Amino acid sequence: MATTALWIITVSSDQSINDIATCLSDEGLTIREVLEDIGCITGSADNVTAERLKKVEGVVDIAPDMPVDVGPPGVDQTW
Repeated sequence: MATTALWIITVSSDQSINDIATCLSDEGLTIREVLEDIGCITGSADNVTAERLKKVEGVVDIAPDMPVDVGPPGVDQTW
């Protein structure tokens, strides 16, 4: 069974981010957020689907979404 992962998709600015999001959804991405101000879309899909998403017109890059924890304020070590 394929494992679903979270992805960050960077898109070009030469077409509507919402149109690109629709195409990504049609190809199997479960959209979480459309971040228009920074030109990114986040969502979940398995690895096979993520490879297919790279071919969608307007997609510049796809990278795994990795959680980041900077820790509580006042702590010297953040990682």
